[in-house]
Amino acid sequence: MKKFILSVAVSCLFIAGCNNSKSYKISGIVEDISNGDTIYLQEYKNGEMIKLDSAVISNGKFIFKGEQDSVVNRYITYLKGDKRIFTDFFLENGDIKVVLGQESKVSGTKNNDIYQSFKDKFMALNKEMNGLYIKLQTDTTLTDMDKEKLSKEIEAKDKSGMDMVFNSIKENITNPVGIYLLPQYSAAFDLKQQAELINAVPAKYMNNEVLKALKNRVDLAMKTAVGEKYIDFSMENVDGQKVSLSNYISANKYTLIDFWASWCGPCRADMPNVVAVYNEFKDKGFGIVGVSLDEKADDWKAAIVELGITWPQMSDLKGWENAAAQLYGINSIPATILVDQNGIIVARNLRGAAIKDELLKLYKDETPIQE
Repeated sequence: MKKFILSVAVSCLFIAGCNNSKSYKISGIVEDISNGDTIYLQEYKNGEMIKLDSAVISNGKFIFKGEQDSVVNRYITYLKGDKRIFTDFFLENGDIKVVLGQESKVSGTKNNDIYQSFKDKFMALNKEMNGLYIKLQTDTTLTDMDKEKLSKEIEAKDKSGMDMVFNSIKENITNPVGIYLLPQYSAAFDLKQQAELINAVPAKYMNNEVLKALKNRVDLAMKTAVGEKYIDFSMENVDGQKVSLSNYISANKYTLIDFWASWCGPCRADMPNVVAVYNEFKDKGFGIVGVSLDEKADDWKAAIVELGITWPQMSDLKGWENAAAQLYGINSIPATILVDQNGIIVARNLRGAAIKDELLKLYKDETPIQE
């Protein structure tokens, strides 16, 4: 799955910072926008753009002026008819230069220079990857060997891109750019990388609710990482009886804790594979415990029947506030945790063929399983 996708701001961070200037001036040049049209300075908040200031284009230029007591992420936008152009940047005191167009650029202050450098690298790699994807999907002259080679090249580019993002955040974790990028891209990194970054955030930034939530999630996940002891919990099964995870862990050689919900499309799509793996390995001591993030018992029970689920199920019917999901730092589903009979977590987030592959490795010393 392609991870390397440029993220539009999904969180609003107030970022403390210092600048010797006491005011800002944003000098902008527009591309293919008419004189007399309006450009807006906007804030992204609670899923909406909020207009903070406006400027009229004159001779292909616009200017914003003001004072800023902190470094914040903001947007400069243009919208007329079907034409929409926007760019995000760091509003901070100093002289900020903007070129607003199909490939907008922002420069002139420390944080904007760092951020623009990041975006330039990101977009360059993104273009390369998109070109490779298009070639893979549309070039009818490619042989199977060519396609395999191209797929590996795409995978390598994807890894290179995510390495670039991680290193950029790490290098800037003590300034507003790194702090802004961290919550946007953290989910694309493995748990150790997430922990490395969030633990390097200076204390002055940790009063932010977005970063607090991220740190709490990472800390929880680290407690239930591969190699750690599982955490027991109890909930009601479909018959309303209280059951504990520990009962199933001790009874099976390996137990897959499967976090899912009836309303989760990817969960439903992957369930036939989970059913097939369960049927293939259940006689070898493999078990599954489903933990549903449903809120309605009827929906949960109906999905169990529809999807052919025959293994034990648990839920507190609290949706995303599910107590077990909170214990294991689950913030997206489907999510799985594989535990051995001693209660040690041996794998996390196995999906699709990866579940069977992992079980084949674990059972490799036993009688080979017939395909």
